[in-house]
Amino acid sequence: MMQIFTTHCKFCNIKYSYSCVASGCSAILFVSLILPFNLPLSETKYRLHAKEVAHSLDIMGYDGVLCVSGDGILVEVVNGLLEREDWSSAIKMPLGVIPAGTSNGMAKSLLDFVGESCTAFNATLAIIRGHKRSLDVATVLQGQKKYFSVLMLAWGLIADIDIESEKYRWMGSARMDFYAIQRIFCLRKYHGCIKFVAAPGFENFGEPNELGGEIDELNSNWVMQDGYCGPTFDMKGFNRKIEGPFVSIWLHNVPWGGEDVLAAPDAKFSDGYLDLIVMKDCPKISLATLMGEMNKGGHVRSPHVLYLKVKAFALEPGPRADDPNKEGIIDVDGEVLARGKGTYKCDQKTLMTYDKLHIKVDQGLATVFSPIN
Repeated sequence: MMQIFTTHCKFCNIKYSYSCVASGCSAILFVSLILPFNLPLSETKYRLHAKEVAHSLDIMGYDGVLCVSGDGILVEVVNGLLEREDWSSAIKMPLGVIPAGTSNGMAKSLLDFVGESCTAFNATLAIIRGHKRSLDVATVLQGQKKYFSVLMLAWGLIADIDIESEKYRWMGSARMDFYAIQRIFCLRKYHGCIKFVAAPGFENFGEPNELGGEIDELNSNWVMQDGYCGPTFDMKGFNRKIEGPFVSIWLHNVPWGGEDVLAAPDAKFSDGYLDLIVMKDCPKISLATLMGEMNKGGHVRSPHVLYLKVKAFALEPGPRADDPNKEGIIDVDGEVLARGKGTYKCDQKTLMTYDKLHIKVDQGLATVFSPIN
């Protein structure tokens, strides 16, 4: 038996999709194929509702969890499962995604890997067939707070476009392109520093990092909590760094960030690494051209882009280069993880603060339904 998560569509009143306008009401196919089997259905009512349900779900009564949405509900479910006392067995439950959101990066990555188009029909058939694959999970840690990610982390240009374009959500996926043009011509740069543990073959990227008191600082901030604590961080391995200012920092766990954004063409589902895309400087005309190549992954070949794989990563975000009184946004899997001063006004509290954070990957920790190759 499957547990199904859906979100209510405010546009066409079909409660099996997050944004039926953006996805062409593709979730209707899901309703016609799956709903007749009378499977348990949970309609999310508010942010983090799916996380709450997954946290209390009787996993012994189900064979999997399906998310009819974009990427956000899937991420909530993963966090809910990993914060349970029985997380080690809960996270083994297979997760499925029916693309019905604005971006659908995970569904696109899974289907494109076997050469299939990103449709609700193809995703549903893949789940029915029951083939599974392992999926890396990244733990984002700041002091005593942690968050689990399966898609991406962004800071700078990509995060600004993803989050600040929300005011144009009525435009569907076109909101990204529309706001990207605005951000390119009013380009921001951010001070800061990144440190990382490079994957084999990428050890020469960046410059040597001199280790100091941050080893003790990270360990002293950690306390035992319920659920999965995340992987052990050994700061001695963070031997490479890159200093800002930066236009954009982008970490990716899977190839596609959306149905038309091949963010990290070399990313693998369970290789134990994150793909890191770094842009420090880029002329505006070149940047516009580069952004136009993201649908095919051509941006990573630009001389203005560094593209490498890392096992662990530390971000030290700073203020904007043009205005020290304004800071940026840290975006994880399409949600605001941290928001600095001088950004857009919002009453919603963020999970973390705009400060140093660490990320490390657990290889193949989760399981997802996947099309057969």
